[in-house]
Amino acid sequence: MSYAWIIPVVIGVSYLLTASLRKYAISRSLMDVPNARSSHVVATPRGGGVAIVVAFILSMVFLSATGSMSVTAFLAIAGAGAVIALIGFMDDHGHIAARWRLLGHFCAAIWLLVWLGGFPPVSLLGLDINLSWAGHLLAAVYLVWLLNLYNFMDGIDGIASVEAICACLGACLLYWISGLENLIWAPLLLAAAVSGFLYWNFPPARIFMGDAGSGFLGIVLGGLSIQAAWASAPMFWAWLILLGVFIVDATFTLLRRLLRGDKVYEAHRSHAYQFASRRFGKHLPVTLAVGAINLFWLLPIALGVTHFGLDGVLGLILAYVPLIILAIKFRAGDLEVSTIKN
Repeated sequence: MSYAWIIPVVIGVSYLLTASLRKYAISRSLMDVPNARSSHVVATPRGGGVAIVVAFILSMVFLSATGSMSVTAFLAIAGAGAVIALIGFMDDHGHIAARWRLLGHFCAAIWLLVWLGGFPPVSLLGLDINLSWAGHLLAAVYLVWLLNLYNFMDGIDGIASVEAICACLGACLLYWISGLENLIWAPLLLAAAVSGFLYWNFPPARIFMGDAGSGFLGIVLGGLSIQAAWASAPMFWAWLILLGVFIVDATFTLLRRLLRGDKVYEAHRSHAYQFASRRFGKHLPVTLAVGAINLFWLLPIALGVTHFGLDGVLGLILAYVPLIILAIKFRAGDLEVSTIKN
């Protein structure tokens, strides 16, 4: 039986929920007002990412009920995602101290890993290596970093949505070619949920995702990557490659700020994509460039890893080196005062 009809349904649910959330945010004055650390200039409703959360979790309930997704995978990904979305929602509407947010993030990551069976053996330069408890610990850190970097990278119109859609559809293609059709539905429906929201978030954005949506996307994408790693070791490297734009920009920026002694928990505008959007004077070229990099550079390399025998580590290096060069070119992590031009 074909369930293709659920794709437009998920898009429609996300679209309509985002519209409703936008009206709600405007009526309650839940607006993101521009300040010195903002990349936008117009007060914009926030919290639209809740539509992604609701649409995707409902679709996962359907997948689990029809046997298209295992109950353990559902509990892992939906459970962790819901916790992160709730933390983000509460932070969007008030403030949660960083230490409590971080504690919640690690609890969600551990929950996800317990249900998925931890972190599987990895293929490293042709060797299968079981990292045991060290691997589980590293996986928890990976998940927490991914959900936080996704929050950091959600700073201009449409960029977080485009990244998620490209990564998910790219993974679907890799699954299909590799004979892992049973894994396709979750990333496909996540892309559908994000697409309904993107209509409202595409530059110029009429609503922002908020921490509830960005953190949710980060941990769900991380969960999907670990789920894929259990099915095929090269798939984990493929996911790291597909998410390369966000991973490289956020990590490179964080390391530079740490080395300079900055308070890394404070808001800033020193990511490469933020400098790029100010250089071009608008968000659209940067958001479209992220999509192009994913489609024409990262996806072919990920395909090489999963289908043409390219070693995962070598593929990762090949994918990331140009991204690091771009990060340097656009001064990721540089002092804002030295480069901002109004």
